[in-house]
Amino acid sequence: MDLSTAKTAAKGRQRVVFVQDAAIDEYICTMLLTLMPGIDLAGVIIVNADCLAEPAMQAASKLQQFLRRKDVPVALSRARGWNAFPWDYRSDCISFGEIPSLKEFKPEVTTPPLDGEELLVKLLKTAISDKDPLTLLITGPLTPLQMVLEGSAELADGIASIVWMGGAIEVDGNLDPKTLPSAVANTHAEWNAFWDPYAVDYALKHFHDIRIFPLDISNTAPVKKEFLNSLQELGKKSRYAQLAFEAYSLVTKEEFYRLWDVTATCWLTRPDLYTGPRSLPLEIVTWGFEQGWVRSLAATESGVRRQQVYFSFSDLPGFYEYILQLLSAPSDQ
Repeated sequence: MDLSTAKTAAKGRQRVVFVQDAAIDEYICTMLLTLMPGIDLAGVIIVNADCLAEPAMQAASKLQQFLRRKDVPVALSRARGWNAFPWDYRSDCISFGEIPSLKEFKPEVTTPPLDGEELLVKLLKTAISDKDPLTLLITGPLTPLQMVLEGSAELADGIASIVWMGGAIEVDGNLDPKTLPSAVANTHAEWNAFWDPYAVDYALKHFHDIRIFPLDISNTAPVKKEFLNSLQELGKKSRYAQLAFEAYSLVTKEEFYRLWDVTATCWLTRPDLYTGPRSLPLEIVTWGFEQGWVRSLAATESGVRRQQVYFSFSDLPGFYEYILQLLSAPSDQ
């Protein structure tokens, strides 16, 4: 399916379904999506990947109440991965749920939680009937997309675009040999691809023009001290900035931490901050030591669908300024 053509959002706004795996950065993305002009957040689907399912859903529920957006359905995917994230990474959702800004809220999660794939099917069917296709913002594994479309390929007609944070094209991946056996810790794979390389393979073979934001660009967006200081100052007037300050303060000792998911999210409303994409034929290694490596093929390779890959910002200071602008919204908003 070619995502570069045809479908535009109705009424001058994008309806977005956010598929994520509940890392701290992704909770901030949820907040940004509720603050962005022209964005209609239609649903949130959490994958039990870089998180722990129950604490992740509880934290998402508390955030939903903080944002006063209990109208946005939050669901848990049934997806299961090929390579599990290390336990140390997955516990960040617990810490997020305990930050001061969320202390007053009690989780409201049903048992069992709302089914993520059922929610995605419902939203895609509605998008098709309303002729109002969805943007899928995916900042974790692509597995839910594959699970839904393998059973009902016609639901792809409800997708206007796919925006994915994943892969590492011309830079090293982020598998840490300190947290993985040497038999699998290759230097090329990025975690969102490594978790389920077969889902990435499915997406690359079935779609043209996925908007991909790999480590190549997100590596340039660290959680800077100056950024934290600005959030702290803005937090005196805006509860959104205060929550973001508390959240990102949890990772100040993690020098590797980047605004991975915010990098992909901000493109939705401020593409002018990004250098134009390169159209590349891509493939992913699905077996062997290099499993999870998303790599570009020769330009002359036939029969391979091209994707739109973003490698850099055209205005990196403007990117940080835009985040701060969104988070400075009045606390009564």
